[in-house]
Amino acid sequence: MEIIKGNVIDILQRRTFPAEIVISDGIIQNITEIDEVCDLFILPGFIDAHVHIESSMLVPYEFARKAMEHGTVATVSDPHEIANVCGMEGIMYMIENAADAGMSFFFGAPSCVPATSFETAGAVISTEDIETLMAREDILYLSEMMNYPGVLAEDPEIMSKLDAAKKFNKPIDGHAPGLRGTQAAKYISFGISTDHECTEIEEAREKLAYGMKILIREGSAAKNYEALEPLIGEFPDKVMFCSDDKHPDDLMHGHINEIVKRSCQKYDMYDVLRIACINPILHYNLPVGYLRIGDRADFIKVKDTQSWKVLETYVRGHKYVVDGKCTLPDKTLKVINHFGISEVSESDFTFADQSTIPWVIKAINGSLITEKVRPENVPSDELLHICVINRYKKSPVFSGLITGFGKMTGAVASSVAHDSHNIVVVGHQKEDIIAAVNLIIKNNGGLSFVYSDIKSSLPLPVAGLMHTLPAEEVAIQYQTIDKIVKDNGCTLSAPFMTLSFMALLVIPKIKMSDLGLFDAESFAFL
Repeated sequence: MEIIKGNVIDILQRRTFPAEIVISDGIIQNITEIDEVCDLFILPGFIDAHVHIESSMLVPYEFARKAMEHGTVATVSDPHEIANVCGMEGIMYMIENAADAGMSFFFGAPSCVPATSFETAGAVISTEDIETLMAREDILYLSEMMNYPGVLAEDPEIMSKLDAAKKFNKPIDGHAPGLRGTQAAKYISFGISTDHECTEIEEAREKLAYGMKILIREGSAAKNYEALEPLIGEFPDKVMFCSDDKHPDDLMHGHINEIVKRSCQKYDMYDVLRIACINPILHYNLPVGYLRIGDRADFIKVKDTQSWKVLETYVRGHKYVVDGKCTLPDKTLKVINHFGISEVSESDFTFADQSTIPWVIKAINGSLITEKVRPENVPSDELLHICVINRYKKSPVFSGLITGFGKMTGAVASSVAHDSHNIVVVGHQKEDIIAAVNLIIKNNGGLSFVYSDIKSSLPLPVAGLMHTLPAEEVAIQYQTIDKIVKDNGCTLSAPFMTLSFMALLVIPKIKMSDLGLFDAESFAFL
C-alpha cells in the first residue's frame, strides 16, 4: 500500500483540493480530502490520442521512457508505418516490444496497407487480417481510414474493413484532409469518428457538426494547433490532443504536456485537461484511470499549474518516473526488417528535367500539404530532383522536381517515407543522390546526407524506421545530421520529417511515388 498527498485536480468535478490518495494492487483505494497545505498537484496522466510511434525513430520501449517523463501515461498508437514494411509481423513486434514498457500503448489495426494502389509497399493487410486483428482484445480500434476516395466510392474491400470494426464495436479513425460538404458528411456517415488532418478552423467546425471528433495535432512536421485552438474553448468535450509524428529531438523537450502548458495560458484549465486526459479514454474506451476511487492508478504529480513540470508518473500504480527521471531499466531489444535491394547505380535512374515535368512539388514548412508550381517559376538554384526508390525489389527509378528545401547543396535521403517507406531522396547532383541512397541501403535503412566528401547517416535497423538505442542517443545523432543538412542550405525547420511526407500520396496536392509523379487531388499519375 502507498499513500500520496497533494492537491488533487478533479477534472470532471472541476475542483482542486488537498487530499491523501491510497493505492494498493495498482488501484486507487481511497481519496480523502485533508486540511493541509500541499505544494504539488496530482492529476490524471496525459494521453496522445493519435501517434505513430515509429516516427519518433524509437521502438515503443524507448519511446515510453522519454514520454513518461513528460507525464504521458498512454498513447493511441497506429502501427501503420511498420505494417507497411513488415505486415502482421510488424504489428506483433510493436505489441510485444511495448508489453513491458510501463506506459500503456493502445494499438489499432492499420486500415490502409498499402495506403494506395499507386505505390509499392512491403506488405498487405487484407480484410481477413483486419477481421483477425479486430477480434483481439489488445487491438482497440480501426486505424485511420486514409483511402477516403475509396470510402466515397463505397469500395467493397473498404466497406468490409469498416464493417469488421463495427462488428466488434470498435471506433474507426479518419483521415480526410480538406474534405468538406456532402463528401465529408458521407465519409463520416460510415461510422468514421475522428479526424486529425484538419488544417483550417472552418473545416474542423464543419466536421464537428457532422458528428466527428477533431484531434488537434501539434507534431514535428504538421503543426495545426494555432489554426484549431479556438476549438478548445468551443468544444472541450469533442476534441483531443495528438502529436501524430514526433521526432526524437522534439520528444526530448516535451510531448502532450507542452500542448497543455500552451493551452492553459489562454483557456480554462479544466477544459484543457479534459481534452488531454479524459476525452481519449471516453472515445476509445481505454482502461485508463480518471483519478477516482476504484480506478487504475494512472496519474502524474506536477510541480505547479504554470510550468506543468512532471515530477512523478504512475501507471497501474507503479511509479515509473521519480524526480522527473524514468526508472525503466535498459534491455536488449529485438530487431526486424525488410530490405530487398542492393546498391544502385546511375543506370537505375531516369532523371527528369524542366522540359519533361509539367509540375514541380513545392514543400511547405510545417505542413504535410504541398503545392503545384510550374518549373519556370522556380529559381534554378532551388529546383531539386526527387526520387523514390523501391526498397523491396529491384525496379526502375523515376524522378520529379521539387522546391521548398531552400538553396540546398548535396542530397538528403530517408527510408522513413510515408506510407510505404521506400527510399525518398532529394538533391542537386546525381552523384550525391546515388551515394545518399546507397548509404541508406548499406545501413538497411535510416537517414543520410551526402555532399561531395561529406557523408552523414543515422541508421534505423528496425524496419528502416526505428532504432533500439535510448532516446537521448538517437536524438543526438538526429540533431547532428539535421544540423549538417541545414548548414548546407536547407531552410526547412524539420528537413527529414518534411522529406518523409513527400511520398505520402493521400495528402494533397502533389507527391512522388516509386511509380512516378502523383496528383493527390485527382488520385492519378501526372
